Amino acid sequence: MATTGRTFSHIVGFDDCPFPRGHRGDVPIVGTVFSGLRLEGVLSGKVRRDGANSTRELIRLAGSSRFAAHLQLIMLQGVALAGFNVIDVPRLHAELGLPVLVVARRAPRQGGMRRALLERIPGGARKWALVERLGEMEPLAGVYVQRMGLSAEEAAAAILATTPHGSVPEPLRVAHLIAGGVATGESSGRV
Repeated sequence: MATTGRTFSHIVGFDDCPFPRGHRGDVPIVGTVFSGLRLEGVLSGKVRRDGANSTRELIRLAGSSRFAAHLQLIMLQGVALAGFNVIDVPRLHAELGLPVLVVARRAPRQGGMRRALLERIPGGARKWALVERLGEMEPLAGVYVQRMGLSAEEAAAAILATTPHGSVPEPLRVAHLIAGGVATGESSGRV
């Protein structure tokens, strides 16, 4: 009997709160900690709009929480938070010792992201290098992913095990709902 490798029962998923287009400064982020399909806890922090502190904040939130000893996988709703605060996924993986799975419902427009970073965002060249380092998103289990520290088979199994309906895994879907509710008073919209 063939196996798919490791399974991940304790997952934290992160998303940012919506913010007005002209907003400058910090943007709240939300992490949801799941054991299987059960929400076990919520983490919250802040990252700078188009800044460079998302990796450090995710390491702090996941690494110092009471859930840290049980976490087995980090899921991210895209490779950046708060606009273009790009996450250094290899550093996140190395410092926490956890696999990282970046998930998107649709394939990103890499050309548009590259232009925005290089032409409009301070430190954009460094941020674009972080994006390029991850490589192209690959279609997997009905979504697009980038992964570090887990195989395609393990990533697909984690997505399927945490997606009882729709196409977005529960840790990310619930983080998105909570983030929307915190920022606007009620949740709305699709992930």
